[in-house]
Amino acid sequence: MLFVSRCLVFCCLCLLSLVSVAHAGDGLQVGVAETDITPPVGFPMAGYYHERLAEGKIDPLQAKAIVFREGETAGALVVCDLIGVATDLSKEVRRLAAEKTGIPAENIVLAATHSHTAPDYMKELYLYLGKEKQQPLRAEYIQKLINGPVEAIVAANKAAKPAQLETGAAVQKTPVAFNRRFVMKDGSVKTWQSLKNPNVIRAAGPIDPRIELLAIKNAKDGSYEGVLSNFALHLDTVGGTRWSADYPFFIQETLRETLGKDVISIFGTGCCGDINHSNPASPVRNKVDFIGNSLGETITAELPKLEPVKGTGLTVQSQVVDLPLQDASQPEVKRSIELLKVARAEGKVDFFEHVTAYKKMILDQMRHKKPYAETDQHITWGLSRSLAGIGETLPVDVTVMTIGEDVAIVCLPGEVFVELGLAIKQASPFKTTIIVELSNAVETIYIPHRAAYAGGSYEVTNSNLLPGSGEMLVEASLRLLRQAAAEKRAD
Repeated sequence: MLFVSRCLVFCCLCLLSLVSVAHAGDGLQVGVAETDITPPVGFPMAGYYHERLAEGKIDPLQAKAIVFREGETAGALVVCDLIGVATDLSKEVRRLAAEKTGIPAENIVLAATHSHTAPDYMKELYLYLGKEKQQPLRAEYIQKLINGPVEAIVAANKAAKPAQLETGAAVQKTPVAFNRRFVMKDGSVKTWQSLKNPNVIRAAGPIDPRIELLAIKNAKDGSYEGVLSNFALHLDTVGGTRWSADYPFFIQETLRETLGKDVISIFGTGCCGDINHSNPASPVRNKVDFIGNSLGETITAELPKLEPVKGTGLTVQSQVVDLPLQDASQPEVKRSIELLKVARAEGKVDFFEHVTAYKKMILDQMRHKKPYAETDQHITWGLSRSLAGIGETLPVDVTVMTIGEDVAIVCLPGEVFVELGLAIKQASPFKTTIIVELSNAVETIYIPHRAAYAGGSYEVTNSNLLPGSGEMLVEASLRLLRQAAAEKRAD
């Protein structure tokens, strides 16, 4: 979901929690760690098309890192309780973490869970990186936001040592995830419908009920040190104006009740661009604690059934994929400015026109060396130092880490439709394929599959990309997965 509120900032020390962990075989080392990145009360919150200020905290926002090392090869994944990862933030965190750990920047992935009860930070980051004037407390929070993930990676890297790895997947049988796009009788596709609507024919796509799992256990006593879980469900289940990590917090608490209070639960959001928690057959929505506890219980029940990862061997590969961007003409930008002014004045603007207007301002900044508008005067989200004037295509990273014969972690940018994630899983040569969306770049916004563009509706309206971009990510992912599998067979 696009977010447009401004992010106030605050400085406080990152509270660091780390555990030393290890591996399934000679040479491979694993470490996990977490840091606090919670903003203070009073900061604007991300997630919607109007400003809302945080009035408190339900639970902390964190950056949680896992580092894999084997010989000269190393990779790191740090998942943050944020709505998205700006390319500017990713580049800065990866640069600093690489300097401190020696892990190549291209082998480091910064991902977001997509919590909608997290801060909007992009304009303040834009000002901070440009050394422009900004409120001191805001600059201090940006420092915390950058340093938090860096310190988590550094700590996980320091903690890395041999461990027992186990993998597998649980199936979520209690319904908590639903495809939110529907085919209508007139042939169109509409988002957010009820089955009571007589014009609804069927859901426009599937869900992915699998929870992919990688457990990290102490090599000496077999106790759990960390659990990496992965499920395709949009994080917008809390609401309100208090900071919260959303349902992954309840997954963490459920795991800690069973496995111990020091276990680090790292949740990577799966491909869920068209998946949410609203049951179209019921007027009652599942609450955040029900969702998180249910997923946590499913995970906990599956952990004893996981199998040891076969073989040793770590591969980390990354490929830059140039995704074709939509354009923003001068008349479109002019019209967008007018609409955004009306919206800021609390005038009536059609929702889809509002979404399009905001998107066109982001595209104007990225597509044109000399934008038609002074972008920072009209938007907060979407401002970018590194992507300004990038041109006709948006360069994004696809990163694949594989562990032994069984596990692959695929990291993709943006909000990816579930059909694209399922395509990767079904063709992957690895038993467990964990696909983490919103990695290293959020500026794509939604990434539908090609057929979805024909249907239209919200997610298509709120995509910066041309049709076929999602399929390009699938193809790049499968090339990297097959290359890794071939290398392991050759060894």
